[in-house]
Amino acid sequence: MIPPFSHILVIRSSAMGDVAMTIPVLLAFREAYPTVKITVLTKAFFTPFFTTIPNVKVKIFETETTHKGILGIRKLSQELKQEGIDAIVDLHNVLRTQILKKLLLFSEIPFVQMDKGRKEKKALTRWENKIFKPLKSTHQRYVDTFKTLGYILDISSKKYILEKQTLPTEAQNIIGNNSKKWIGIAPFAKHKGKTYPLRLIKEVINALDKTNNYKIILFGGGAKETKILNLIEQNHQNVISIASKIKFEEELHLISNLDVMISMDSGNGHLAAMYGIPLIIIWGITHPFAGFNPYNQLDNNNILSNLDKYPKIPTSIYGNKFPKGYEKVMSDIPSKVIVQKIISTLN
Repeated sequence: MIPPFSHILVIRSSAMGDVAMTIPVLLAFREAYPTVKITVLTKAFFTPFFTTIPNVKVKIFETETTHKGILGIRKLSQELKQEGIDAIVDLHNVLRTQILKKLLLFSEIPFVQMDKGRKEKKALTRWENKIFKPLKSTHQRYVDTFKTLGYILDISSKKYILEKQTLPTEAQNIIGNNSKKWIGIAPFAKHKGKTYPLRLIKEVINALDKTNNYKIILFGGGAKETKILNLIEQNHQNVISIASKIKFEEELHLISNLDVMISMDSGNGHLAAMYGIPLIIIWGITHPFAGFNPYNQLDNNNILSNLDKYPKIPTSIYGNKFPKGYEKVMSDIPSKVIVQKIISTLN
């Protein structure tokens, strides 16, 4: 029997990919329990993820201002009591939310937290005596957290994805009209160990551009990335950079219209997965076994580094740590392999 919770708070405020991975779980919850109200506590930037899901409200987690520090978390706890929350599902489980749990200890609000599997992830990523085996996916960890409240979800029986969105006028004006298939490429990642070398991604773009069969759309952000992508655009006939040209919500709508997305182990891949867009992920010193593979994607569309040559992979969860000699792991992945995978996926 399902506990009589009428209003659940779901906490997940960062990183972008982790927030995006809540979408199939919330869609499955919405289908199974349509009358239960959900409030998502997250950063304002991520609000567009949730706007099309019925009976879901976003409460902004102001971690740098209103809700900063212990006093800010205390203020948040008081605000949540006024929201009428009667259960909390913490899919973040960091220091801030642990403090929040303690502050709500005597409120009689059930507060469940995700098991991040830190011990097994440490065993997978340590450089010596590694236990190399696939771990539970982050999506399933989210599902299991809801289960502790009595809510049974199944995200594998069907695709739980957001609907394709109408292409915004601004994006339409930038990209134009044609019958070519649209290839999204997000060539950057937060850490060097997860970023395919720029000279090689240019080879991929050159090869695709020369076929004259595709429209290649480049994604990125920040002044440095925008400058690089704009230069690539200028040197190709079928390449368009949308970096810093449209709003984030419009960018999401554009992603929902792609035919395929190529990304690193980064947030852009998870954004495409929210809409069921076929993905080709280029992995460096991280690995799908850690549980961060985007939702409902084909395993053979993962392009992996050479594990025989680099047996310590994955060297970290986030791609920020690697031993000497692993600096150029991704340079060993030929650009033609990626091009062939893109073309075969589109065909």
